[in-house]
Amino acid sequence: MNAIDLRSPGQERNTALDLLRAAITVLVVAHHAVLAYHPYAPPLGTFGGGDRSWGAFPVVDAHRWAGIDVFVGFNDTFFMSLMFFLSGLFVWHGLQRKRAAGFLRDRALRLGLPFLVSAVVLAPLAYVPAWLQRGGTGGPGGFLQAWSSLGMWPAGPAWFLWVLLVLDVLAALAWRIMPDRVEALGRSIAGRTPAVLFAWLAVIGVIAFVPLARIVDPSSWSTYGPFSVQTSRILLYAAFFAVGVAVGAWGIERSVLAAQGALGRRWVRWSNGAAAAYVLLVALFITLLVTNAKQQPVPGLETATLAAFAVSCAATSLAFLALFLRFARHRGAISASLVRNAYGIYLVHYAGVTWLQFALLDIDWPGAAKGMTVFFGALALSWATVSAVRRVPVVARVL
Repeated sequence: MNAIDLRSPGQERNTALDLLRAAITVLVVAHHAVLAYHPYAPPLGTFGGGDRSWGAFPVVDAHRWAGIDVFVGFNDTFFMSLMFFLSGLFVWHGLQRKRAAGFLRDRALRLGLPFLVSAVVLAPLAYVPAWLQRGGTGGPGGFLQAWSSLGMWPAGPAWFLWVLLVLDVLAALAWRIMPDRVEALGRSIAGRTPAVLFAWLAVIGVIAFVPLARIVDPSSWSTYGPFSVQTSRILLYAAFFAVGVAVGAWGIERSVLAAQGALGRRWVRWSNGAAAAYVLLVALFITLLVTNAKQQPVPGLETATLAAFAVSCAATSLAFLALFLRFARHRGAISASLVRNAYGIYLVHYAGVTWLQFALLDIDWPGAAKGMTVFFGALALSWATVSAVRRVPVVARVL
């Protein structure tokens, strides 16, 4: 996830946004590291049966971490949507510099090729522990047979790359047919106050998410071969990306995202707003669970809860942007290294996470100790690995 750095070569760096992308990558590693110890992790099930919970919970440990579900739930409300927004911010500059054909060739190299490697090599490696914990036998041949019998080809966290590539194609089309309208839209969204940007993200988030989430299970995924995406959120991700593209077209440094802009100055207000929005979401969600369990549904409560999810997503995204614009103005050696290697860390961390979780299964440690060990171990391992392979020029060009 660039944490996916999608700027074109030569584009001026934005320290705050660089560090925010890298920080979200670290959150992704932490999110995956603690899922094995989630207090409500699903039962093991089977690897090749109809139960596909192993896709999200490859390893399930008997030792749980009480309260970690709050951290996981909080991450889940915003971090992928914000990543799509950040990725969209730098698209317009790339299109102006390289034009559509050159831009898309670059995206195919930096997104398509890593997606292919992830699907063919990294994802199967990451899911071997899931197969082993669920009784897999027969060595590599047994795993390959079980993998080929799944009827799909899970790509793990690399799903983000193919979705982003499709959105980049749509952005290139918009650049060809209505560039002036996109720039004007960006001025309307981010040329005034942070509240206007929040309103845009919140309103289109509700429109993009709520109707679809009412039709399909909000937790379900659509899959075709290695291409998968959380069904209810595909329009939400597209909406955040589109807003990011428009803001980038208008110009980051003349928008509310400017380094010395209004958003960063009002970080306290947006942090409090994000906290309040998330508390409201949790309260509505718990009420929904309780009323459904009692078979006493409240009309409109489900819709309100889904809308609160979209609003919380927008509020938390603004809060993180504000915090980093206000405080992340300088990079030291460690943070600079993290920024350089964040994309690669996102691509390779999942295998480190699952194998470390698997290695700790028989160790009698509390879930919190295991979760922290997996997080720091996987982060360090993936960071060191990517830093080493990026010494190869052709790899560095992609990562």
